[in-house]
Amino acid sequence: MAKLVLSFNGSVIKDYELDKEVITIGRKPDNDIHIDNLAVSGKHAKVLTILNDSFIEDLNSTNGTFVAGNKISKHALQNGETITIGKHELKYVNANAETGESDFEKTMIIRPDAEGMPETEEADKNIEQSIGKIAADLASADTASSGPGPAKLRLMSGTNSGKELPLTKILTTLGRPGVSVAAITRRPGGYFLIVVDAGKDNNMPLVNGTAINKQQALADADEITVAGVKMGFFLG
Repeated sequence: MAKLVLSFNGSVIKDYELDKEVITIGRKPDNDIHIDNLAVSGKHAKVLTILNDSFIEDLNSTNGTFVAGNKISKHALQNGETITIGKHELKYVNANAETGESDFEKTMIIRPDAEGMPETEEADKNIEQSIGKIAADLASADTASSGPGPAKLRLMSGTNSGKELPLTKILTTLGRPGVSVAAITRRPGGYFLIVVDAGKDNNMPLVNGTAINKQQALADADEITVAGVKMGFFLG
């Protein structure tokens, strides 16, 4: 798991694992990483982590956020890079990057057609690149941690019919590699179904029986079909 190592004047203060999708940094005590220094804004910056990649975004702070000495607004972090906030430094450490794994090497896809809905890593490079682009787009968007509220999928066909899958992540990837893979993204404006891979037979995901183009906003009680599996989308 990636982490941030907080230091001041060369002395390490604390390590913070990036174990949540959104980690906030700032002077207010309710931040995940609390830095009690007047050079730091109340809500200074946030780190968005999706799969194996992390992105830092400045939250219109007074004194700015710097990576490798350069002022940034949004930035995809690389292993070993140092973030400077006020007089404090945060070193980004990603063990997976150190082993040479490429971005989204550990892409996990939920298999709603298989018993128990296991997660599989059977994703080719095209799928990994597609999910990587989605993640980058989410990092560039205003991905507030609060989002539009809770939602879930209810399986309506197959071996897992009746089971429910809470949509707790900013990005949930599901389907069957080689057949059809889609992603549900949570944004401030709502939930969206996005095509990741339609397979060689162009098996596009369906919403209420109609194939979507590239993406489609989801409404309460919509019926989604991915890789032949029907699912109901429900808010709340």
